[in-house]
Amino acid sequence: MDSSANILNWFEISVSDIARAKKFYETIFSIAMEEQEMMGMKMAFFPFEMNGKLSGGLVQSDMHKPSIDGVKIYFNGNPDLDVALSKVEAAGGKVTMPKGKISDDIGYMAFFIDTEGNAVALHSNA
Repeated sequence: MDSSANILNWFEISVSDIARAKKFYETIFSIAMEEQEMMGMKMAFFPFEMNGKLSGGLVQSDMHKPSIDGVKIYFNGNPDLDVALSKVEAAGGKVTMPKGKISDDIGYMAFFIDTEGNAVALHSNA
């Protein structure tokens, strides 16, 4: 593997209801997500630029099952994760760990459950 390449290149959040999940993430992050159907899967993509940065999407299919114990994804909440976290419950999710300081060097984190039952995290420097 090229040592300069990202170790991760894609993520998928399993969902039961693509429309509900898309609305949730568009609301808390103030973004627009494009939907597409591919290989029998309904997908909604997080915004990205073709510059090698990591991106991913929401996926609804027979093989994608939401789980609170699945992979933990830390979304970029900069400049302050409180902005997105403050929208979670109004959008239908649940904050499970409020903003907490990791360290001066690393910043802050928080956890929430999305509308599909997935445990997700936010990270920010402030």
